[in-house]
Amino acid sequence: RWYNEVEKFDYMEFNKVLDTFSNHSTTIINYFEERLTNASAESFNAKIKAFRSQLRGVADLKFFMFRLARLYA
Repeated sequence: RWYNEVEKFDYMEFNKVLDTFSNHSTTIINYFEERLTNASAESFNAKIKAFRSQLRGVADLKFFMFRLARLYA
């Protein structure tokens, strides 16, 4: 692989790029081969964050979970 060649030269500038690629290579390759992303999960997380900001101070966890399920399930 290309990053093995870059690693041989020991360029300090590329160490972070190499680490990122080696840690996330499966995800990166999945995107290019299957066009798979985590966009739907990120969108859902953003909706939950917005929902939480609207219901700040709600002490009843059951009510919070009920409202969350009713709106986004």
